[in-house]
Amino acid sequence: MRTCLESLQGYGLRALGRQYGENLLPRGLDITLCDQIFLIGSGLIWNIYFAAIAIGIGFGLATGVALAKFSQNRWINRPASAFVFIFRGSPLFIQFFFFYALFILLPRTGLEIPLGFTTLTVNTSALTTAQVGGLVVLVLNTTAYSAELFYGALRSIPKGDLEAADAYGLSGFTKFRRVVFPSMLRLAWPSYTNEAIFLTHSTTLVFLSAFPARQQSGEAFYYARYFVDQTFNPFVAYPIVAAYFVALTLAIIGIFALANLRLNRHLPRERRQRLRFRPQYIR
Repeated sequence: MRTCLESLQGYGLRALGRQYGENLLPRGLDITLCDQIFLIGSGLIWNIYFAAIAIGIGFGLATGVALAKFSQNRWINRPASAFVFIFRGSPLFIQFFFFYALFILLPRTGLEIPLGFTTLTVNTSALTTAQVGGLVVLVLNTTAYSAELFYGALRSIPKGDLEAADAYGLSGFTKFRRVVFPSMLRLAWPSYTNEAIFLTHSTTLVFLSAFPARQQSGEAFYYARYFVDQTFNPFVAYPIVAAYFVALTLAIIGIFALANLRLNRHLPRERRQRLRFRPQYIR
């Protein structure tokens, strides 16, 4: 029977690949409580990877899509509206299967894009992996949901703020940077916090979909399911993975609360919007 220290050394970073721990996962009666705690914890690395990169890239893309949807030019706002509608109107789980089937059809040798003076070869083999292909789906999904939040915030910006900016002679990018963008963020931030939490929880779907786990390297829920299949006991592995996600959710709320304080630092203390942790025990 392994000690907890041996479990930490063998499975603490096992989710990164076999070169970072034991070649094989524990099986049957050889499984200990420490094995489950450390192996599921190592899988959380991929959940954080998916969530952090998808939120970072999705935030920038969502801002652009929201501005495009807010545009008065129909050749700009209609494609943006269609993108948001398609990704908000279809289940994320289906999107994983669809894009995996699409990526499989791409040539493994890469796509050649003629640019006239040269030919650009785009490597497509990585798109069939969960770490790249699954991430692309998460980025597109959170871009659509976040863009809708930002679009609603853009429509809610007080006209007085925009008129004041015009009165000061601000226009173009300066007006956007000093007035429109900060106001949009302040109005959308509480809802955007929920989107970040939802996306983090959705990372558990990556390895449930068609994207394969190579060398048994998966995220936290992938290992929880593995232990349940091995021990036929769901009352240890699932509470462990749930506890990890509760801790991760509290960390996200804390980080976004600090950002919220920064966004509202110019307001009097009594007018600042505060993010509060109010769990609903009964839905």
